[in-house]
Order: sequence, then C-alpha cells, then structure tokens
Amino acid sequence: MNKAVFLDRDGVVNASVVRAGKPYPPANAEEMVLLPGVVEAVAKLRAAGYLCIVATNQPDIGRGTTPLATVQTIHDAIQSRAPMDAFYMCPHGGSEGCHCRKPEPGMLLDAAKAHQIDLHTSFMVGDRWRDIEAGQRAGVRTLFVDYGYDEKQPVGYDWRVNSLAEAADIILSLSQN
Repeated sequence: MNKAVFLDRDGVVNASVVRAGKPYPPANAEEMVLLPGVVEAVAKLRAAGYLCIVATNQPDIGRGTTPLATVQTIHDAIQSRAPMDAFYMCPHGGSEGCHCRKPEPGMLLDAAKAHQIDLHTSFMVGDRWRDIEAGQRAGVRTLFVDYGYDEKQPVGYDWRVNSLAEAADIILSLSQN
C-alpha cells in the first residue's frame, strides 16, 4: 500500500487571489504563482515515499466562467515546476450533490482506490474548512494552512500550519517515528 499527501491546490500549492477576505483561484496560468517552498516540500515528500496528489474544487468550470482547458493549463504549469503524482478535480457547484466536491471525500477515496493508498498513513493539507472536512471524512490526518480567511473555519484539524513547507516538515518528522 502507498501513502499520500493530498493537497488542495489554491492556497496550498499556488497563491489564491483574495478579494474581500475570500480566496479565489487564479484566472489563468499567467496569474498562477507557486507559493514559497512548494517545489522543495513536494520534492521532499516524494523522496520520502509519499504520493503527492492534488484534490481541488473548481466549480467555475461547471458554472461556465472558466474553461476546462484553462484549469488544465494551470495544472500543467504546476506539474512543470512541482511534479505531482496525480490531479483530481471536481468541476461541480455546491448544489449539484456530487460525491467529489469537498467536503465530500470522493476525490480522496477515488485516488486511494486508483493508487492503492492506505488512508491511515496519509494526510490532507488544505486552507479551507472543506479541505479539512474532506480529509476527516476520508480518514486521513489533516493539516490546516491558516490564512485567516473571512469565512467558516475548520474544526478538529490535527495541525495548524503556515505553509505547505511547514506541513511537509511535520509529516516527515512523523514518518521518522
């Protein structure tokens, strides 16, 4: 069985665009900026045997405001600089009732099945309550990157961190025990 670190995209891997205290995805690949330390954190996690899997809600696709091709271009830009093992993406809005939109655990469970992942040895790193709740529902340990967004906050996460780099250090220290 494999172990994984599931990563939210916007706010964990790349910078969110924050407007009025709320985070939004970059509009295109040119606007996408990797956060400091992401390349190194992903490399260290992968070298330690963790699969790095992006699990991201992208409801603007379903709303028709962002083309799927634009999201794929952003994923390609991330992949070229911080290679991931897989990208899972939910294009649905909150009212569509799908199994994949976080806080539902569908993306994590689908990835676990496809990549033979042991969820009990895996982690979710996210910057919003939906990420943390999806991780909890999937049975992984959770790390909350706290930006102080003006929205509902997660409850019951395992660690509060300032970045993916800090999250990676915690994960790697635990794997040495």
